[in-house]
Amino acid sequence: MDIHNKNILVVGLAKTGVACARFLALKGARVTVTDMRSETALAEQLAELAGYDIVRELERHDEATFLASDLIVVSPGVPMEMPQLVAAQRTGVEIISEIELAWRFINAPLAAITGTNGKTTTTTILGAIFKHNGYHTFVGGNIGNPLIEVAESHKIVDQVVAEISSFQLEWINSFRPTVAALLNLSEDHLDRYPNYKAYINAKLRIFENQTEEDFAVVNRDDPLVWQHAQALKASLFPFSRKVELEEGIFYRDGVITYRHDGHEECFPTAAIRLQGVHNLENIMAAAACALLLGCRPDETFETILCFESLHHRMEFVREVNGVCYYEDSKATNVGSVEKALESFTNITLIAGGKDKGGSYAPLVPLIKERVRHLILIGEAAERMEQELGKLTDTHRATTLEDAVRISSEITTSGDTVLMSPACSSFDMFRDYEERAQRFITAVKAL
Repeated sequence: MDIHNKNILVVGLAKTGVACARFLALKGARVTVTDMRSETALAEQLAELAGYDIVRELERHDEATFLASDLIVVSPGVPMEMPQLVAAQRTGVEIISEIELAWRFINAPLAAITGTNGKTTTTTILGAIFKHNGYHTFVGGNIGNPLIEVAESHKIVDQVVAEISSFQLEWINSFRPTVAALLNLSEDHLDRYPNYKAYINAKLRIFENQTEEDFAVVNRDDPLVWQHAQALKASLFPFSRKVELEEGIFYRDGVITYRHDGHEECFPTAAIRLQGVHNLENIMAAAACALLLGCRPDETFETILCFESLHHRMEFVREVNGVCYYEDSKATNVGSVEKALESFTNITLIAGGKDKGGSYAPLVPLIKERVRHLILIGEAAERMEQELGKLTDTHRATTLEDAVRISSEITTSGDTVLMSPACSSFDMFRDYEERAQRFITAVKAL
């Protein structure tokens, strides 16, 4: 891709936009960056671009600049329906995402992970497996470092592992992973997409440019994933914790079995530190991607055995008076909470936050079966109480600390308190990490 002396506009100056602007400037492009925030608000980001010949258009988006560009690179947080982007697209200006730009400059095999839940855990496990197998590995994308940093770096990279969000897939046209994994699908980001189908279609674009030489690692147990997988051009490689597979990776009677081209590998799961049914799926998906891309079975299994939970994903906090407290602040949608509830019984569930527009109905059977007490917080509390409140003993709390206090008073020894919100955090907290820390602090103060 020749970008020397091209007029390239980078829209959005978060971490990804900064990395793209820097990369493009180093490649000799004439770069302009645009962001609605002020110079003061962007002081940190602009400091990273000091010394580069980059034009800044701040506190505005000039349509004329969009129309005069040879190429526009869009950051993941920017909606597709932005009027200036629509106008540029209408006049034939090429618009791409950061992962599309990066893909055009990456020479190593790419394993890309998407899905509503489990992306970060699966991506991190897979990266660890590659590293333990001796590969020079880059891990990033929607977590850690933007994918463009692979192209910018002069280091040797044998393998690229990327977590990919639906937002990042919106402006691709040739992005093609060697192995792409779709972990699951459940309602999410309906504050961004017009409907659930649009969200699903965005996720499925990860497979769009694959051929039969590539692999699609898909969840056989997720009806929506499996339904859409039938139309893919890539070689299907399913994973399942419910069905034995002739070709694929599956769990049965305490053993994960990998079968491919008549070859079989078996991994007993008893000693695996990472617990929870959702993590069994994440482990199988990561192992499938690794083995399909040439990792050795022994090193792969060693990595999985030693891997421990990431922060804020069903993380054990402490036991108080016989009650175990877990925080699952990263569970910002219903599908993620379903997996958490499947992992415990006799639960006091703390949930709520900023409503994301999806249905809470999938939680009904699990709440009936497993949740003894439901404590609701945040903007979504009223709607959640209307839809779920009659299913179990339900309480409202004004703060997260208040919810922890109530949970300590009503939960019986031997039961579990689980903070798994099913909502984003922005009504009460800066982000899910602050929410997690506030919960941990409150539990430790009991």
